[in-house]
Amino acid sequence: MNRMINTSQLTRIALIVLLIAGCFLVLRPFMAAILFATVVCVFTWPLYYLLWRRLGYRDTLAAITMTALLLIALILPMAYLAANFANLSATLVNELQPALQNLQPHAPEWMRNIPLVGSQLSETWERAALSHEELMKLMNQYYEPIRKFSLVAVQLVVGGLLQLMLVVFIAFFFYRDGVRLSASLIAIAHKLGGDLGVDMLNLSSDTVKSVMLGIFGTALAQAAVALFGFVLAGVPVPLLLAALTFLLSVIPVGPPLIWGGAALWLYGQGDHGWAIFLALYGLLAISSVDNVVKPILISHSSHLPILLVVLGVLGGAVAFGFIGIFLGPTLLAVGLTLLTHWFTLQKKKVANIS
Repeated sequence: MNRMINTSQLTRIALIVLLIAGCFLVLRPFMAAILFATVVCVFTWPLYYLLWRRLGYRDTLAAITMTALLLIALILPMAYLAANFANLSATLVNELQPALQNLQPHAPEWMRNIPLVGSQLSETWERAALSHEELMKLMNQYYEPIRKFSLVAVQLVVGGLLQLMLVVFIAFFFYRDGVRLSASLIAIAHKLGGDLGVDMLNLSSDTVKSVMLGIFGTALAQAAVALFGFVLAGVPVPLLLAALTFLLSVIPVGPPLIWGGAALWLYGQGDHGWAIFLALYGLLAISSVDNVVKPILISHSSHLPILLVVLGVLGGAVAFGFIGIFLGPTLLAVGLTLLTHWFTLQKKKVANIS
């Protein structure tokens, strides 16, 4: 009799495990979008709650309104970036070809003074300036990597646009059914971990809000400051460069790649004064935003070390695609905060016992 009961229990457990595994396999292609939609909804829930109250406690209408706001905030900038990124790559190639064809016979002095690679760059410059074959070889050498990089970048941006559209679609249902979903999560957390489980759930929510505020707030501030500098210096496609600054602001060395490249372009065009201005403006204004705004927006307990930020960005991009740029650091921040909180609780227990 006991053997029959054990067999029946094992059968039910096996069926439950198979059901969970099947559900995971079905949802696996959409897991990144589901996680990011959850993060976005947790972060924007206070705004949704305000709309919900203003619209007479109507769930569907408030969810539609909030989804429309997400479309404007997330989809439109990505659509603009996707539409103009390919044109930017073509423009860069068109600007590069005349510059290479009209090379001066001698390399600039500043190029010779570059540590380690200065002499090699100068020799390549002078060979390309004296020989048409060397010039064509140089152009073919760099054109193909630039073309491949541009193709990969366009695919990443277009893929990110499609991912964000799916995120917004999922977010609609999370907003509409958010109250019931949160009540279910609290009940599950209490069932599994008691009061500690509920505390961990609340801590996760607070960490998501603070990290997202720090990431997006800093990115938006850097993009706005960069846009002002690009327009003032007369850099082409300033909106596109500001959008790239927004995306790369998660990485500590991201914004300097944009404003530094723009400054080099101005220098190559002969606008030496504006090039120096943009370099100083990027160093003192754009890049300093990360050191001033982020500590204000993000709490110290949720602040990630630079190493984990970089790992979160790169690992998130590899694991989840474009939205992993923001999702990766957020997940690492939540995990680090929960682990730190758990260690603190364990130390208190040991101290109380002793």
